[in-house]
Amino acid sequence: MKLNEISYAIIGAAMKVHRVLGPGLLESAYEACLAYELTKQGFQVERQKPVPVIYEEVKLDCGFRADLVVNGLVAVELKAKEALHPIDGAQLLSHLRLLKLSLGLLINFHECDLKDGIKRIVNDYKE
Repeated sequence: MKLNEISYAIIGAAMKVHRVLGPGLLESAYEACLAYELTKQGFQVERQKPVPVIYEEVKLDCGFRADLVVNGLVAVELKAKEALHPIDGAQLLSHLRLLKLSLGLLINFHECDLKDGIKRIVNDYKE
């Protein structure tokens, strides 16, 4: 499955979860429901995937975690707050670089219309 197909399916699943639950819950509730919905659709979903920091030859466990990684290809960072801030996109981009992934979705479930809370982040990291 291609990256765009996976991201399209993630967005569709997120919209379904948002339609059922609405805004106003904790991020952890949306994470669990979205992971369930994607797993039900046949995707491999890793929740709270550790994001190691490698500095020179040293691998550091700093406690960074990606909310979801779908099919090992797309990182999903979930938020449940009034508005997204530039640092949220920077966080996801850092996760993409450290995990060596090309595509991430930043989804804020605290929007009345979820499409206003979805941001696609592309990593042009080249090794």
